[in-house]
Amino acid sequence: MRFLDRLQPLALLVIRVVLGVIMIAHGSPKVFGGIHGVQKMVSGIGFPWWMAYLVAATELAGGALLLLGLLTRWAALAIFMEMCVAIARVHWSHGLKGQGGYEFPLALAALAFALTFFGAGPISLDSVLSRGGSGAKQK
Repeated sequence: MRFLDRLQPLALLVIRVVLGVIMIAHGSPKVFGGIHGVQKMVSGIGFPWWMAYLVAATELAGGALLLLGLLTRWAALAIFMEMCVAIARVHWSHGLKGQGGYEFPLALAALAFALTFFGAGPISLDSVLSRGGSGAKQK
């Protein structure tokens, strides 16, 4: 099955796009009209109200960065940390598969964890920008 190794860049692209789209889908309603509800929710679990803006920005901007493959490791790390907090403070009490359970946030955290360590892969702006800086040195 070593022939599948050639498709690893495509696998990283799929992970980035899927996680990015999901995070944008969850972040855009928070940014464009629902921030007050997020402020109440964040305050209700013991965090300051202003952290709602960090949640919304992490989801929307982090998702967009993942789609572009730009600052991928940082965006993925922020999403991973947000999902861990969401699991611990919101979803854990509902169990793995119950209504509001942590099954879905856990899957998102796992995808973000993988991207934090593997990076965006060669099909990304991160890769293009890193080649641009070293391209002049190559013959």
